[in-house]
Formats: sequence, structure tokens, C-alpha cells
Amino acid sequence: MQKIELLCPAGDLTRLKTAVDFGADAVYLAGEEFGMRTAAAKFDKQSLIEGTQYAHKNNVKVHVTCNTLPHDDEIARLPEFLSFLNDIGADAVIASDIGTMELVKKYAPNCDLHISVQSGIVNSETANAFYNMGAKRVVLARELSLEEIAVIRKNTPADLELEAFAHGAMCVSFSARCLLSSYMTGRDANRGDCAQPCRWSYSLMEQTRPGQYFDITETEKGTYILNANDMCMAPYLDKMVAAGITSLKIEGRAKTEYYVAVCTNAYRGAIDSLKDSSGSWTVPQWVNDELNKISHRTYSTGFYLGKPQNSQTYENAGYIRDYALAAVVEDYKDGCVLAVLKNKFLRGTELDCLEAGREPFSVSTDILFDGDGNLIDSAPHPMQIIKIPYSKEIKKGSMLRMKTK
Repeated sequence: MQKIELLCPAGDLTRLKTAVDFGADAVYLAGEEFGMRTAAAKFDKQSLIEGTQYAHKNNVKVHVTCNTLPHDDEIARLPEFLSFLNDIGADAVIASDIGTMELVKKYAPNCDLHISVQSGIVNSETANAFYNMGAKRVVLARELSLEEIAVIRKNTPADLELEAFAHGAMCVSFSARCLLSSYMTGRDANRGDCAQPCRWSYSLMEQTRPGQYFDITETEKGTYILNANDMCMAPYLDKMVAAGITSLKIEGRAKTEYYVAVCTNAYRGAIDSLKDSSGSWTVPQWVNDELNKISHRTYSTGFYLGKPQNSQTYENAGYIRDYALAAVVEDYKDGCVLAVLKNKFLRGTELDCLEAGREPFSVSTDILFDGDGNLIDSAPHPMQIIKIPYSKEIKKGSMLRMKTK
């Protein structure tokens, strides 16, 4: 099997380190400008330097997004930023604007050029055109089936890398090229400021009856007619690889450190299992279980397996949240796990431990101490130190979770 890259989101330096520690082959992130996530925490120049050094120390690549559609006042500031990325050793720049692509080649010649999903690549002619413009990789549109991707792979140069989303939020518009947010709120989705109006509830109103709303579906709450389910392709990674995809991307630069840790660890386990398999492959059950322990909408396979089935939820735009982060491990001393509390729990709560490079395992809290060694019945104060007796050392940074439903 060809080398498969696991590409993970990094909304800030902490999440970058988490992705690296939990098994990413590469991370993607944004500086203070030019990236498609205005709400996400960003990297200033110093954290870009530190993050790149941390990633490279662990043999992980760094891809920097410059995939907005910049106006003239913005693009005038781009050459200086690209030169900076070139100097600190960023591995790739992700772009969608043709002018930006030309500037990348001029001012960041040591960085690979990756073409963003914003460019809407759905055929081999377009992929080849970007290759001829100097692209090392194209990120394929979410509207493609695996059969269509296989055709693109067959009709493009072998050294053109194909990247595709494997997990995360979906957009109802064509590869995120959406004008709805700009029209309704003045916030431009194509410059990273989407207000997500596709998640809002809508009703039908007849012109001559203002203020009288009619349900579009049978629910009394109206309908979320544009609300797309989340993608989860973990059970089908073998099919994605067979289609010729070389980089599996997890969406979520605006998501939490916990989300990054769980998804990275789960997909790392799935990919490693696939590499070690011979013949038929089935995703390990623990991987599926893990991906249900993060906050998510109902999962679907998008367009990959053909015409989408069960790809939208019309009743609401809410998340499924069955687990919560209880504490984060800081140390292991004298037979006890020392952890920083994140959410209150009672003594006796069965915790589930996520440790990098391992399948999750249970940790009992039948005996629970505070930071001073006093026996306690509950851990009520966020950021307090707790001690949990455990027979084996658990790595610093491991996450202790509890079931909430």
C-alpha cells in the first residue's frame, strides 16, 4: 500500500502539539491572515516558528492555509508572509486564488503548492491544469464519488498528490463556495467568516399572509432544510485508498483540543490497522466507538459512495454529545495519576482514558484524592489537581473522559 498521510487540523499551538502527539503525519493551520477560519485561534509569527519546529522535530509536516479570496488591499501584504513561511521551513502553502498561487511560487519557492478545496476540483482536466501551474497536490471537491476520484487518479500524473476529506463537518454549498452568509449577514464565507446560515431553522411564509409561518416538513419547529450531516469515512478508508487518495484530511481547525486528540488517535489506529491487514479489512470497532465520543452531528458518507443517503438532518442542527472531558493527566507519582480537572465528577465514576498510540482503556475512581492527598467524594472545581490510584503509568497529556448519557 502506498504511503497514506493523515492530515489533521491545528487551530492553535496547543492543538498542533496534540495532533502531533496523537499520530498526525501532517497538520494544517493558518496565520493571522489569509486562512478560511476567522473564528479559530490563529498562529502569530512566533507560534508559527515554534509550531513548525515542534512538528519537524517529530517528522510531521506543516501545511499553511492561504486559501481566502484576497482583495487588493490584502494581497499586497501576502508576499511578506509567504517569504516568512519560506524562511521558517513550512512544507506547503494551500491556495485557491490564482494570483495567490503565483505569489506562492515567487515568494515561497521552497514550499509545495497545494490547491484548496475552494477551487472546486471535480475532473482530471482541472487537476492537470493546476499540476501544470506547479501544484504538488490538489484537494478534491467533496461532491466527488470514489469512482470519480479513481478516474481522476488514472488520468493525472502519478506525482500529483490527491487529498480528500475523511471526517468532519460538511457544507451544503459547492465545495464551500457559498454566498448565502454574505447575502444574509454580510459575513463573507469565501474569506473565512461564514455565519453558517445553513444550520438555521427555516419556515415557509406565504406573501399575502405576513407573520404566518407554515411548516415545510411535519415537525412543529420548522425545518433545517440546508443542514448537512457530518462526514465519517473511517469504515471505508480502504476504499478511499483504493481510489488513489494519498492524504486523508480531518476537518476541524475551529474544534477543541479534545476533538483533535480523539480524531487523530482514531484515524491513526484505522490507518495502521489497514497497513497491517492482508486481504479484506474492517475498521477496528474501537475506532468507531471513539468517533462517537466527540461532539458531532449524525454521520454520513457524503457523496463518496454515490448519491448521498441520509446526508441531512431536518429536525435540528444540534450536536450529539455523549461524552465529556473529565480531566487531563499531568503526571504519575507514587502509584497515582495526577490530573487537572476539567469537568466535575463524583467518586466512583468510571473514566475512559485516551492515551496517544493506544486503544482507550478504563480507569476506576473508586478511590479519589485531592491534590493534598485527602480522600474526597467528588471533584467539583475546574483546574483543581486530583489523584487517582492506578497500577501503571499513564502518559502526560492523556485525557480522562466520562459518559454523560
